[in-house]
Formats: sequence, C-alpha cells, structure tokens
Amino acid sequence: MASKVLTAYKQKIAALELEPSKGGCFELTVGGELIYSKLATGQFPDEDAMVAEVGKRL
Repeated sequence: MASKVLTAYKQKIAALELEPSKGGCFELTVGGELIYSKLATGQFPDEDAMVAEVGKRL
C-alpha cells in the first residue's frame, strides 16, 4: 500500500512512516487523523479505497 500511495501522491507527500507491530494491528493515519483501524473492523482494508482516502486528506 505504501508504494501505491507514494506513486499516486509523490508530489504532495512530505513524509511517510511505517511502524511495524504485532498481533494483526493495521492502522492508517494522515496528519494525526485515524482513517482506518483493522482492530476496530476486524478486516484488512481495501487497498485502493485507502489510497483514495489518503488523497482526499492531502
């Protein structure tokens, strides 16, 4: 997903940080705003939908 975000928005992104974790945790934040939490939904997100959500917040 990180590569898709960078490819789509490379001119708009100042920084991208990946934080490895354990236990199936996947959370996506933009500018401190939580966009998606696998812990809350129990499902991994649709990659294209998450890339679009990032774009909306840039």
